[in-house]
Amino acid sequence: MNSEILAMRVEALRTHLASLVAAVPRLPQEVRHAGDLLSQELQSRSLLEVVLLVLGFLGFGAGVEWIFRKATASARGQVVSRTVKTANERVRMTGMRLAFGLAHVAIFGIGSIGAFLIFDWPPLLRRIVLAYLLAALLLRFALLCSRILLSPRSVGHHDPEAIRIIPMTNEAASFWHRRLVLFVGWFAFGWATVELVRTLGFSPDGRRIVAYALGLGLLAIAVEAVWRWPASTAVGLEASDRPPRHHVLGTWLLSLYLVLLWALWVAGLTGLFWLLVVAAVLPQAVRITKASARHLLRPLEAADGAHGHELGAVYLDRGIRALLIVGAALFLAWVWGIDWGEMTSRDTVVTRLVRGVLSSVVILLVADLLWQVVKTQIDRRLTRLQAEAAPGSEEALRQARIRTLLPMFRMAAFIILATVAVLMALSSLGVEIGPLIAGAGIFGVAIGFGSQTLVKDVISGIFYLLDDAFRVGEYIQSGSYKGTVEKLGFRSVKLRHHRGPVFTIPYGQLGAVENMSRDWVIDKMTINVTYDTDLDKAKKIIKQVGKELAADPELAPNIIEPLKMQGVEQFGDFAIQLRMKMMTRPGEQFVIRRKAYGMLKTAFDENGIRFAFPTVQVAGRDEVEPAAARQVLTLVKGKPPEEGS
Repeated sequence: MNSEILAMRVEALRTHLASLVAAVPRLPQEVRHAGDLLSQELQSRSLLEVVLLVLGFLGFGAGVEWIFRKATASARGQVVSRTVKTANERVRMTGMRLAFGLAHVAIFGIGSIGAFLIFDWPPLLRRIVLAYLLAALLLRFALLCSRILLSPRSVGHHDPEAIRIIPMTNEAASFWHRRLVLFVGWFAFGWATVELVRTLGFSPDGRRIVAYALGLGLLAIAVEAVWRWPASTAVGLEASDRPPRHHVLGTWLLSLYLVLLWALWVAGLTGLFWLLVVAAVLPQAVRITKASARHLLRPLEAADGAHGHELGAVYLDRGIRALLIVGAALFLAWVWGIDWGEMTSRDTVVTRLVRGVLSSVVILLVADLLWQVVKTQIDRRLTRLQAEAAPGSEEALRQARIRTLLPMFRMAAFIILATVAVLMALSSLGVEIGPLIAGAGIFGVAIGFGSQTLVKDVISGIFYLLDDAFRVGEYIQSGSYKGTVEKLGFRSVKLRHHRGPVFTIPYGQLGAVENMSRDWVIDKMTINVTYDTDLDKAKKIIKQVGKELAADPELAPNIIEPLKMQGVEQFGDFAIQLRMKMMTRPGEQFVIRRKAYGMLKTAFDENGIRFAFPTVQVAGRDEVEPAAARQVLTLVKGKPPEEGS
C-alpha cells in the first residue's frame, strides 16, 4: 500500500514538471493573447492613462493621509516627545505610535481605493488596478510594522534603541528593516502580477511559471540576507564578546535550505513546502517573541521595578506564543485541505487523533503558562527577600525559612503541573489513564517497599522542614558533619564546611541537628592573670573594654550583651583564671572575640596587670644552701660543713 502511494506521488510530480516544461514554449502566445485582451479593455483609455490614473489614486490617498497627518501633528508630537521613564510609558507610547500608524494606513487605503472605486472601470481593468492598490496597501502596512518593531531611526528625541521592541543594534535594525520591506514589497507586487496574468487569461501552467520566476526574486533576497547578516545583532555586546559573524557551513546549509524550499514549491509539493516553512519560522518567531516581550517591558528605573513587569512579560510572551502555535496549526490545516467541520462530525481514528493532538497542544500551552506564572512569582519573591531585610534581624531570620521552602515548592509545582498536563494530554489522545494511574500506584508501592532508605530520607526531610530545624545559609552540626547549609535537595542536604569541603548528607542520616545560627550565641572566654593582680581593677578594665566594643559602629549591631567578667573560675598552679562572657549574633562571636583579646592585652599592659604563664627556676651550687640541707649534713658528718667545702 505504501509503495503504491509513493508511486502515485512520483507520477504526479513527473506529470507536474512535464506540464511546466510543455508550457514554456506557449508563453509567447499567451502573452500576445493577454495583450489583445488588455487592448480591448483599454479602448476607452490608453495604457499610459491607466498608469497615470493609478498613480493619481495613490497620490490622492497620500494627499488625504498628509491632511490627516497635519491635523494630528500636535497630538502625535505630544506622543513622540513624551519622556519614557518606565515600562508602562514605553508600552503606552508604542501603542499610540501603532494607533497613529494604523490610522495613516487606513486613511491612505480609503483615499486611494475609494477614489478608484468612484470611477466606472471595465471589469478586467478594475480587478487589475485593485490588485496593485491592495499590494501598495500591504507594503504600507509592512512599513508600519517594521518601524514599530525595529525602529530603524529615531522618533522625536528618543534614541531608537530606547523604543525598539525587538532587541538589536541600530545597524541590525536598519539591515532587517530594508530586507523586510523589500521582501514584502516584492511579494505583494508579485502577487498582484500573478493576479494580472490570471485576469488576462494565462493558463494555469503559464501562471505557475510566472509565479516561480517571481519567486526567484524572493529567493535572491533571502539568500542575500543570509550571507550579509550583520555581525552585531544583540544590544549591549561588545565587539570582542560577539560570536563570529557567520559559520560558513551554517550559511551554506541555510542557503541550501532556502533553495530546497523554492524547489519544493516549483515541484508542486506545497504541503511539504509550507510544513518546512513553518518548521523554520515558528521556532524563530517564538524566540523573538520571548526576547521582545522582555525587552518591551524592561524597566528603566531601579532594579526593584525589574520584577514588577516580569509577570506581564510572561503573559505577553505566552499569549503570543499560543497564538503563533495555534495559528500555525490552523494554517497548515488550511494548506493541507483539512475541513474542520467535517473533522468534528466524523469519528474515525484519524479525526480522533487530530482532535487529540490539538487538545494536547492547548493543554500543554496552558500548563506552560501556569508554570511560568508560578515560577516568575516565586523567583520574584526570592529576589525581594534577598534585598529587603537587614542581615541578622528577626525579619531576616523569618525570611531565611521562606527562602528555604520556596525552591522546594517551585519544584513540587513543576512536578504536579507536568504530571497533570501529561495525563490530560494522554487522555485527550484517547489513552485510558485510569489503568495507568492504578499501575503507577502499584509501581509506587513496590518502589516504596524496595527503597525504604529513600522513603526514609524523603520523609525525614519533610519533617525537618516542618520543624524548621535548619534553613539555607545556617551553620549546623550533625555528628561528625558540620557546615553551612548550601542547598536542600529532595533527599539530601549539602553542607559547606568552613574549610571548603562539601558534605552531601541524606536526611535519614542526620539525626539530632545542632543549629548554631539561631537567635543568639553566648561566647565564654578565660584568661590567666598572676596572683598579685587586683581583681576589682581587672573587672573594671574588662567592663570598659566591653563598652568600647559595644560602641564600635562595625561591631555594635552584632553585640546583644556586652563583654563582662563573671568572676574567678579557679585558682591554678601558677595563675588565677578569670571567666568572661558576651552575647552576640550567631557566627559573629569569632570576630568580636579576636577584637576583644587585642583590646584586653593593650588595656592590661597600660594598667600594670600581667598575664600569668608557667615558669621553671633552676638553682646553682654557689648559691646559699637551705637551712634544712645544712642540718642534714651536720647529723651525717657530726660537724658543721666548712665554708667552701
